[in-house]
This record gives sequence, C-alpha cells and structure tokens, in this order.
Amino acid sequence: MSPDSVALIYAYTAVGVGALLGLAGIGGAIGWSVIASKYVEGIARQPEMRPVLMLQTFIFGGLAEAIPIIGVGIAMWFVFANPFMGAARAALGG
Repeated sequence: MSPDSVALIYAYTAVGVGALLGLAGIGGAIGWSVIASKYVEGIARQPEMRPVLMLQTFIFGGLAEAIPIIGVGIAMWFVFANPFMGAARAALGG
C-alpha cells in the first residue's frame, strides 16, 4: 500500500468525521431549540403545568443530546481505530 493511498484514506476519513461532528452539533442545537420553544409555549398556554412540562423537557432534552454524544463516539472510533485502513489492507493483499 503506497503512502499516497494511506494519506487519501485518512484525509477522506477526516472529512467524514468533520461532517459527522458538524451535523451532530447542528442536530442537537435544533433539537434543543424545538424542545425549549415548545416548553415555553406549553407554559404560556397552561401555567399550572409548569412542573410536569419542566420534567418532560429535561427528559426529552437528554434524549436529544444523546444523539450528538453517540455521534462523537462514532467519530472517535473512525479517528483512532480507522476500519477503512484494515479493509484497504485486506483488499490490496498486504
């Protein structure tokens, strides 16, 4: 395997990891903004439901934040244990 092909694999992996982390961050931010806006809207409609809505907001906010954290874990797997290098070595026979 030539050094150029190794560098190309790592470069494409870095681009993919950057896209994954960027989209995960944007998705988490959009999720939190939708959850927070619906929370405020629910309090405006029924102020007596504030404690129940707050609990549900934190539960669903945690679920919305779990997706970017999982994305970070997958990105770190691609960075530190790049599966594409093993596949390339197996395909090229060395």
